[in-house]
Amino acid sequence: MARETKEVEQRGIRSSTASGRGPVWGSVLFLSGALLLAGCPKRPEVQTGAVRAAEEKVVIGEKEIVVVEEASLNDVFFDFDKSLIRSDAKVALGNDIKWLKANAGVRIVVEGHADERGTNEYNLALGNRRVKAVRDYLVAGGINAKRISTISYGEERPFVVGHDESAWKWNRRGHFVVAK
Repeated sequence: MARETKEVEQRGIRSSTASGRGPVWGSVLFLSGALLLAGCPKRPEVQTGAVRAAEEKVVIGEKEIVVVEEASLNDVFFDFDKSLIRSDAKVALGNDIKWLKANAGVRIVVEGHADERGTNEYNLALGNRRVKAVRDYLVAGGINAKRISTISYGEERPFVVGHDESAWKWNRRGHFVVAK
């Protein structure tokens, strides 16, 4: 025992037990566990919605609009590299038109989004074409164009983070928020 204690002390590890194994093995186990946990792979990041402050200022052209809350409106989804309103989107927009007519004092912002494929400039332009299509559909349905503002974020605010079609299909959208 004296020999083990001497070896432990020579290595710079002090022990209060006669054998020197208790605290040393405890430290080794603790450090091994910490290293094991630190080396574990992390879950992939999945973002299920754009994180937005309770109140956010958005500059559209020369106007500054304060976004208050997410609207009780349905997002409109688009096919790859398209800005045409799909048949399922027409059903959603029909319900959105009913909601907007029932809430005549509400102003909205329609946000245009794209998936990550393409250049930033192209995706911003595609987002603009998408919000224009949504705005035109709402106006044709009887909603006053003065109640609708539009902005394109291109690929900058994905709804689902990912690098395949399972994520991209959710990011090609027109998204509604209520403005103040």
